[in-house]
Amino acid sequence: MTLSSPRRTPLADQVIAQLRAQITSGEWPVGSRIPTEAALVEELGVARNTVREAVRALAHNGLLDIRQGSGTYVLATSELAGVMHRRFATAEQQEVAELRSVLEAGAAALAAARRTDRDLTLLRGTLDRREEAWFGGDTEVFVQADAAFHQAVVAAAHNDVLAAIYADLGEVTRAHLRHDIGPVLSPERYVGHDRILAAIADGDPAAASAESSAVIGACSRMDAEAGA
Repeated sequence: MTLSSPRRTPLADQVIAQLRAQITSGEWPVGSRIPTEAALVEELGVARNTVREAVRALAHNGLLDIRQGSGTYVLATSELAGVMHRRFATAEQQEVAELRSVLEAGAAALAAARRTDRDLTLLRGTLDRREEAWFGGDTEVFVQADAAFHQAVVAAAHNDVLAAIYADLGEVTRAHLRHDIGPVLSPERYVGHDRILAAIADGDPAAASAESSAVIGACSRMDAEAGA
């Protein structure tokens, strides 16, 4: 990755644009650690202070999370996603669950009516990876895999506005899932998603919506019981 020809914007703005592109393209997924400051200096061919300024700007906008002693991690895929994460970081879990139910159940219904063969292939692939992640035992890997399945459902709804809103809420929904499943993937907290996919594949909007709502409801009940 090299900088393009000089622009009228300050050099730091060029670096910000380059780093933002790595994030929004998915090359640096949410939750991943970005290259070190030294690596970025070498890769971009700019001064350390310029890289530092760009990283701090993206952290201020909510895209990056600078963790002292650990590195810098991707927190969100857009400035709006960062705002959403900060705005709802302390939201009641039940309210987040209700929001997820509204968005995901509606998306599942639309997906059942509009999905293509390609959508089904992608959904099956993400569901398989979700299952593998669960039995792999790594909580964060599972969170990302579960999120990928739900994002695939939303994508299959073929509504660009819904997809954009859901993507911007991505870290909010992932944080909710982390809260639901806890730090350890215990068998009693496993909730299968195969019925959601089956209803979408069958082209049954009502069933797809109901199954999606049932999944979130089951997770919420387990969380409530654990906190009782």
